[in-house]
Amino acid sequence: MSLRMHLVCSFLSFILLMSVGCVGLYASAIPEESVDILTRTGQAMADVAEAVKPAVVNISSTRTERIEESPLAPFLKDPYFKRFFGDMFREPYLPRKRKAVSLGSGVIVSPDGYILTNHHVIKNADKIKVILSDHREFDGKVIGTDPKTDLAVIKIEAQDLPTISWGDSDSLRVGEIVIAIGNPYRLGHTVTMGIVSAVGRANVGIADYEDFIQTDAAINPGNSGGALVNARGELVGINTAIFSTTGGYQGIGFAIPSNMARRVMKSLIEKGRVIRGWLGVSIQPITPELARQFHLEEERGSLVADVFEGSPAEKGGIMRGDVIIEYDGKRVDEPYYLRNMVASTPPGTEVEIKVIRDGRIETLWVTIGELPSEAREERGAGMYENALRGVSVQELTPELYKEMGIPERIRGVIISDIEPDSPAATRLRKDDVILEINRKAISSVEEYEAVVSKIKKDEDILLLIYRNGSTLFVTVSGER
Repeated sequence: MSLRMHLVCSFLSFILLMSVGCVGLYASAIPEESVDILTRTGQAMADVAEAVKPAVVNISSTRTERIEESPLAPFLKDPYFKRFFGDMFREPYLPRKRKAVSLGSGVIVSPDGYILTNHHVIKNADKIKVILSDHREFDGKVIGTDPKTDLAVIKIEAQDLPTISWGDSDSLRVGEIVIAIGNPYRLGHTVTMGIVSAVGRANVGIADYEDFIQTDAAINPGNSGGALVNARGELVGINTAIFSTTGGYQGIGFAIPSNMARRVMKSLIEKGRVIRGWLGVSIQPITPELARQFHLEEERGSLVADVFEGSPAEKGGIMRGDVIIEYDGKRVDEPYYLRNMVASTPPGTEVEIKVIRDGRIETLWVTIGELPSEAREERGAGMYENALRGVSVQELTPELYKEMGIPERIRGVIISDIEPDSPAATRLRKDDVILEINRKAISSVEEYEAVVSKIKKDEDILLLIYRNGSTLFVTVSGER
C-alpha cells in the first residue's frame, strides 16, 4: 500500500471513529430519567386508549333523500318532445329518490346496549348499523333524540358490553390532557391526543344549548358522537364538531360536556323526551353602555328584558330591568350560563336567585317550571300532512333578533329546521322568518300552528318571509 493510500485510509478511519463517538456522545446526552418519563407517559396513554376503545362504536346510518324533478319534467311525457330528443333527458331528470349514508361514532353507556351519539349522525335515518370494536354488527334502534343539544340515544340488542365510566366535566381544567376516539374518514377506531383548550364555549352556532369543551385533539369528519376521555379513562365529552375552513382538522374541536350529555340521555331513556326547566324571562347580555345605564360595577350578569305572564319568574318576583347575577349559588356571567343552568334544573325545584335592582342586590326564591315550548316545537315539525310538513319553527327571542340582525319591526316565527323530504325543502331555508301564511299574519308559534293545522294536503301555500334583509313572497305546492 502506498503512503498516500495509507494516509487516506487512516483519515477515513479517524472520521468514522469520531462519528461513532459523537453519536454515542449525543445519545448519552439524553438523561435516562427523561427517557423513562417519556416512556412511562407513552405507556400510560396506550393503557388508557386500550381500556376505552372497546366502548366506542362506529355508526353508519342510511336515509332516503328526494331528488327534485327538473323544470323540463312537464315536457318529458310530450310525444313531440320525445320525437326530437328521445330518452336523452329521461334518466337524469325524472323525480327519484336516493340513499344517503352518514358515518359517525358512538359511546356504549350501558352493558345492555344503550349508545350515546350525536343527533346529526342518525337524523332522519331509515336504518342504523352499529359496528363494535370486535367487528360485530348490530341494527340500532332510536330511543330518543334532542336536536337542541345535538344528542341522541340508540340501542342495540346485546348484553355484557364494555362501557366507559363517567367523568365530571365540570371539574375539567384548561390544559388537561384528553384523548379523542372515533371513526374519522371510515378509518375505524382512531385515537388522537391533545389538551383542553377552553371550557364553556357558547355562541358557536352548532346547537341551541351550548357549553362546549374546546380541544386540540384531532377531531375529523366521522368523529362525531365519539368519546373524549381524560387521563383516567373517564368520559368527559361527546365529540361533536370541528371549526375548519377546509373541512379538515385545524386544531379546534368541540365536545358536549359529559354532565350535560348524561342528563339528556337519562331523560331520553326514562321519559322519551328531554324535560327542561323554565324561568320565563327574555334576557340579554350586559354591554358597557347598559352597565352605565343600570349603574353596574361589573359588566356581567343577564339583563331581564321581559317577564312572561304567569311564568315562574313573575310569580317569584323577578321584574323587567333586573340583572340576574347568581342562580342557585352559581355566578352568572353571560346569558347562556343562565339559560343552561335553568334548563338543567328539574321542574318543581325552588332555587335562590340574586338580582341587582336599582343598584341593590336582592334575593328571590323561584320555583322552576317546565319549558312549555318543547311540545309546541315538536308539533310544528311533524304533525302536519301538508306542504309545511317537516318544517320546525320557534319563537323569535331577543337573542335571535340580535344574533341574526333582524329588525325590530319584523314579527313572525323563525325556521329552526327543515327535513330533507319536506315539500318546502326547496323553497324555504333554515333561519327564514315566516311573517304571513296565506295572507294571515303570524307572530307566535301558537298562531303558526293554528293556521297550518287547517291547511289541506294538496293545498298550495303562499308565505311572506323575511330573508337576508328583505321580505319576499314564496309559494309551496301541496302534495297531489
